[in-house]
This record gives sequence, C-alpha cells and structure tokens, in this order.
Amino acid sequence: MNAPLQYKLTAVDLELVLSVVRAGTLANAGERLGVDASTVFRALQRLERGLGQPLFERSRAGYVPLPMAQMLVENAEQMETVLESARAVAQTVPEQVSGNVRITTTDSILHGLIAPSLADLHVAHPLLAYELHTGNELVSLTRRDADIAVRATKQPPQHLIGKHLGVLRVAVFAAKSGPVKHFSEVSSGKCPWVAPDDALPDHPSVVWRKRNFPKITPLYRVHSILTVLEFVARGLGVGVLPLFLTAERTDLMQLTDVLPECETDLWLLAHPESRHSRRVSTVYAHLIARINLGLN
Repeated sequence: MNAPLQYKLTAVDLELVLSVVRAGTLANAGERLGVDASTVFRALQRLERGLGQPLFERSRAGYVPLPMAQMLVENAEQMETVLESARAVAQTVPEQVSGNVRITTTDSILHGLIAPSLADLHVAHPLLAYELHTGNELVSLTRRDADIAVRATKQPPQHLIGKHLGVLRVAVFAAKSGPVKHFSEVSSGKCPWVAPDDALPDHPSVVWRKRNFPKITPLYRVHSILTVLEFVARGLGVGVLPLFLTAERTDLMQLTDVLPECETDLWLLAHPESRHSRRVSTVYAHLIARINLGLN
C-alpha cells in the first residue's frame, strides 16, 4: 500500500479502529457502530488505503490488530475519555446520567448479585443502559471490552481500580424434598454429585471435592454454577453452592458448615480512565453500595 502524502486521520477513523479491536469481527463492530458489516469493511479498506498499510490481520477467529492499529487504539481511548467528560459537562440536567455501561461477570454473580441491583438503579438513572457479558474468562478491561468487571478472585489485576466487596462463601447443599438428609450420606459416596468439573476445573469447589473425596466422580458434569443449583434443587444430586445463590431458596437444604477452603474474594474492577466517566462511576458506586451488603 502506498499512502497519500496528506491523509488526515479523523475521529471517525479512530472510532472505527476502536470498534473493530473491541468487537473482533466486522459484524460485531457494525453492531457497535450502528451499521452493517459491509459498511465497516469498506470503511476499513478506505482507512488502510489512506494510511498505506494494513491495520488488521484477518483470521478465522476474527480481526487481530497489528501494531499500527494498537497505537491508534491508545489515541482512540484517550479521545473517548475526553468525550465522556465533555458530555458530562454538557448535560443540561446534571443528575440525568446517560449512556451505555458494559458489565462483565459470571452467570451466577449476574443473577444472584447484580441483577437484583439493576431495578432500583434504573429508577434512579433511567437514561442508563447496560450490556451484560457473562463468561468464566476475564474480559479485558485494559482494551475496554467492558467498563466494569465483577469477579471472584484472590488476585485482582494490579493495573485496575478495584473495590473488595467481601468474601464469597459456599457449602454443600441438597434438595429439601430429596432423599439426602445428612452429609454422612454424601461422604459415603452413595449420593450422586453435580459439579462443573469440565467447565471450571480450577473452581474452589471442584478442587475441594477432589482433595477430600478423590474417589467420587460426579454423575452430572455441567457448565455453570447456576446449572449445579438447578440440578441440586431438582433432587438429582448434591453440590457445592455459594450462599448468595441459596439464601432465598426454600427448596434447598444446607448439609455442611461453610467450607473455608472454598472461600474466595469478590472484586469490583474498572479501568482507571473509564472509572472517571459519570456513567461508569455511577454504576460502580451503586454496585458497591448494594453488593457489599451481606457478604462480609
């Protein structure tokens, strides 16, 4: 590619590169920008011709940013931060915080802790909208794939701003209406287990069971703690569950005391720059106030 001598990079160009980097595919980038994938493709072609070099490596997995794209993203994020500040200043009614906030967490934390907080947050700030991503991997806050992360971890990344929300505690549960009434029936190996062994092999509950009951193999190996919860509630077996998910369940019975070996910390994380955005700081502060209750 041969670049024109005086190509003038624009804010729209930076937004395009930032969207493709964050989305990973043209289709997802188009959703972020409100256009279709072919429009993103043509715009990216024009930009690459203008700069005289490719910005991405195309692969089956998506669009991987090359060094120039990575440098442009740094500038794009700075521009994004400045725009956020400007929009906050320009709001005619300061109390009306608006915008989209992307939150990443696990499905169990989303349903058990975050979702109950969103209803009154919407009442207080009706112009806020939310993108909720669930997965066991930590979506990159550094690349701004999300604004806020709520994660169970003993070692949160040092480069992120974090608030310790408390300790997540777990115990072994069975269905209240099921045949198992005492933990002795579980430890004898006569009762089936439900566990996320394949999906979460390093999960504290999996490590604890394998250490204490090495001869027991779960009858049901599932892909989330929420599925463990529902299988146990149906009487299909016993499982290790977090207390925040079982607190309001009348169909479950706790068979053990809290398992200290399985305890982990809950952290609220945000990127240092996006943390100063009013939309992000508003949600961040609300989650601290709500999720912190009852965990310590």
